[in-house]
Amino acid sequence: METPAENKNAFGEAVSNFKTFVRETFDIFHDTDRYATIDDIKAGVDMRGQNAWILIFSILIASTGLNVNSAAVVIGAMLISPLMGPILGMGLALGIYDTDLLKKSLKNFSVMVVLSLVTSFLFFSVPLFQNETNELINRTSPTVLDIIIALSGGFALIVAFSRRNRSTNTIAGVAIATALMPPLCTAGYGLATGKWHFFGGAMFLFMINTIFIATATYFVVKFLRFPLKEYADEKRKKRISHFITFVTLAIFIPSVFFFYQLYKKSDFEKCVGETLNKIQKQEGIGVFNIETDFQQQSVSFAVIGKSLDTHQIKKIQDHIASLGYENVQVSVLQDTENQQTLTRLSEIENSYVSNQQLLANKEAQLLEKDREIFALKEKLNNGSAISFVDIADEIKSLNDNVDGVAYYTILHTNFKAIDTIPNFVITFKKDTKQADINKEIAKYRKWLQSKLKNDRVVVKAE
Repeated sequence: METPAENKNAFGEAVSNFKTFVRETFDIFHDTDRYATIDDIKAGVDMRGQNAWILIFSILIASTGLNVNSAAVVIGAMLISPLMGPILGMGLALGIYDTDLLKKSLKNFSVMVVLSLVTSFLFFSVPLFQNETNELINRTSPTVLDIIIALSGGFALIVAFSRRNRSTNTIAGVAIATALMPPLCTAGYGLATGKWHFFGGAMFLFMINTIFIATATYFVVKFLRFPLKEYADEKRKKRISHFITFVTLAIFIPSVFFFYQLYKKSDFEKCVGETLNKIQKQEGIGVFNIETDFQQQSVSFAVIGKSLDTHQIKKIQDHIASLGYENVQVSVLQDTENQQTLTRLSEIENSYVSNQQLLANKEAQLLEKDREIFALKEKLNNGSAISFVDIADEIKSLNDNVDGVAYYTILHTNFKAIDTIPNFVITFKKDTKQADINKEIAKYRKWLQSKLKNDRVVVKAE
């Protein structure tokens, strides 16, 4: 049986093993190549020669991908882009107090931005390439998720970059995830087309990505204890230290502000979406064309179906207020007069259909009366109970070339008696041969004389 002391030792050993496991799993110090990383980042800062040309060509590829709405082409452009170099340089410079590297990184970063904007501006200046695609639109409205991606990507990039055995897949993946190129291309599109909301939104997204990648680089450099740059003059070293601290705070504080603002914007849009989904289910209406403005604290949308009254709109405002956003202005695009007009139009259409049905019934009744009258006249004229309509239908059924049948009677007298002579005139189609017409007329004459039991029946062609 184990003693309490033995149990305590076993537990302590298990805890120690677990700590060792965690430390070995997450330790990034032992494989860090600090000096080689500094040299490589400094080498990648330059935006001259091949880097400048690669940047131009990658911007053209990315602009083409945005224009044809192809994510695959945009990803390919991001893989070959050298955009990350000056940004890593800025983060490293702040972390090791290297003002020369900071100046060089800022200079090359500015060159990079100008080259990218000019290249994309020239590309999108061609009218053929000015389509407003989804790939372009998606780069104009940054969210809090973009900050999370940029910060996480920056951490992953500098950690992978500082290894002795670097992971090319990680570096390539970060280049894709952080998406620095598409916002610059979209900003160029905004300049070329005069769509300033595209330019402003895309540049905001680009600056967010830049700041948070540099911030992540700074923190990892500090965490891994990269060697600080040595200065012979102690006073100069102190001034540079103060300057770098000031610049770091100048970057970090806006970063926190950006994060908070974008978080509140995303939360505001989420609350509005939940509220409108709820009102759709409760009122049985359709809601579309939703526009939210976090800065102005306003919401506008259109409804289809029944209109919303003042009480219902107030209910929407109260629900959004209960989620933490008071005094939100709600604008509903609806037209009560148009709804009344549609209702009245529906009533008129129904009335028209009813009248048409009544007219059709009246016409059918009148046609039936005409047939009865004609049949009675026929009986009076020749004593036959045979209907002209029936005879005409039979004639037509016997020959498809018949276009029409006419009937009239002639009163004839020899001054001893008066006879009523039935006359039928048959109209044939124009392409019917005369020989065929003569043959058919003779056949119809015999048939009608037999049917009407009257040898005086006359049948002729028109």
